[in-house]
Amino acid sequence: MDKFARMAAFVETVSQGGFAAAARRLNVSRSAVSKSIQALEAELGIQLLQRTTRVVSPTAAGLAYFERAKAILAEVADVDASISGSLGAPRGLVRVNAPMSFGTLHLADAVIDFMAEYRDISIQLTLNDRLVDPIEDGHDITIRIANLTDSSLVARKITSTQMVLCASPRYLKANKAPKTTADLALHECLHYGLSASGTQWKLKGQRSLESVTVRYRLCSNNGEVLRAAAIKGAGIALLPAFIVGPDVQAGRLKTVFTDYELAPLTISALYAPSRHLSTTIRVFLDFLVKRFGDRPSWSLT
Repeated sequence: MDKFARMAAFVETVSQGGFAAAARRLNVSRSAVSKSIQALEAELGIQLLQRTTRVVSPTAAGLAYFERAKAILAEVADVDASISGSLGAPRGLVRVNAPMSFGTLHLADAVIDFMAEYRDISIQLTLNDRLVDPIEDGHDITIRIANLTDSSLVARKITSTQMVLCASPRYLKANKAPKTTADLALHECLHYGLSASGTQWKLKGQRSLESVTVRYRLCSNNGEVLRAAAIKGAGIALLPAFIVGPDVQAGRLKTVFTDYELAPLTISALYAPSRHLSTTIRVFLDFLVKRFGDRPSWSLT
């Protein structure tokens, strides 16, 4: 194998989490992948992988090499595409990770429409709500819904989502609607269990930012569970508009505390820094930005 082939074997092994999966992706034998990486390690004079009977994982040096090698291979692919005249028809695989609710409610349809437009691009979509390491887990793009802190990753804004405090008309009819934040202590609350602020809800009034410790009846790490509970009259929920916006628009839910402002969340795509972003990934990100835009379908303004 030449140098680029050895690099590709290493990148696929890290991305796929093992020799066998990498071999299937590259359509070569498992032993060929293993020997290729051993040759690469001998050439570089460093150990790139930690090998046990069950797990293959990159060393610290291997992880650094993985980031650079992946960017180099992407750039080589773009150069080949430009020389062959196929730059206008990008091809390849994009590995995407996203939160569960956003993935099922919005991203899935977007991915299907994207694949219909770009026939030579395949998508590997993984959905979960845990905070993944995009590089360690081998994702090309990770969708994150949060106001991001500084990171070594590059972030591109796709759109934003309002936060909505809401309850069903039936619940608000049966229970006196809260007038102040202090009234929330008298209500059944539906709480998102992975919130960074714990059991506190933050609402900005005309004068100051208020933090309210809620007494929840139901706590879940899935927003769609809380949405269903709110619609059935189980309590007041604080959820992003991409989950409950259509229900508010249709009257199934009503907003509470319209005089209070809830800070919106940014929906971003994170990817590893590189000097050159591959055409395939770039067209996918462009598609998502155009798809959701400044005023997505769930917007309440």
